[in-house]
Amino acid sequence: MLTDGDVERWLREDVGHRDVTNHVPGETVGRLVARESGVVAGLDAALAVFDYLDCDSQLAVESGTRVEAGDTVFEVHGPATDVLRGERVAVNLVGHASGVATKTANAVAAARTVSDDVAIAGTRKTTPGLRGIEKRAIAAGGGDTHRLTLSGMVMVKDNHIEEMGMDGAIAHFRESASFATKIEVEVERPADGRRAAEAGADIVMFDNLPAADVERGVELLPDGVLAEASGGIGIEDVADYAGTGVDVISIGALTHSAPSVDFSFRTG
Repeated sequence: MLTDGDVERWLREDVGHRDVTNHVPGETVGRLVARESGVVAGLDAALAVFDYLDCDSQLAVESGTRVEAGDTVFEVHGPATDVLRGERVAVNLVGHASGVATKTANAVAAARTVSDDVAIAGTRKTTPGLRGIEKRAIAAGGGDTHRLTLSGMVMVKDNHIEEMGMDGAIAHFRESASFATKIEVEVERPADGRRAAEAGADIVMFDNLPAADVERGVELLPDGVLAEASGGIGIEDVADYAGTGVDVISIGALTHSAPSVDFSFRTG
């Protein structure tokens, strides 16, 4: 949930202690306009900025909509000083979030050339302070947010296995977690997926494996255990992994490497 504190922090970072640049008299209307094609996201955050500044805003499109160059995304009405103060923060938020949404939509489209069922998911490789915006952007692009925080699911990773062994780590977390909490185990060899499932994993993540090895690992899993592929998967690789039979393909690059979509903010 966005708070006034979030918006205050963003504006304080940009405006500083003395803003002379935006001391512009009168009222104005501002429009956010796309300069290239993309899937729009981050609109709730951008409008929260202008709402905090007591400006009136109106959406022309909803998050998750694909826009083309020249399309208006939203309009803002208010004192020129306040509209201009919110401009850069709003444009940056929408540009970044739309980049995440667009990359996600491209990954989903690549997966759909092979499978109608496999989910494209994000990871926890998000920008500190912007996770909520980036996760909502993934959803706007048609992806799955994966776990939002550490509390969403137990993920037994290589360091846990190094410290306690696979069976010991799974037993330890099964004892500590709620009955409603799923346990996912990261494995790096196809055969270890079945071993993890037999030890109590609800989900097996095949990490940093070629698609052919992931397919072998999926074939070894017992019924009822979900399979996830992750680790260094790019958009160009999605179709190969979608054909392995996994239920989920998670891609950290959706958030940590998405290029910003270009928008322009125009007044008058």
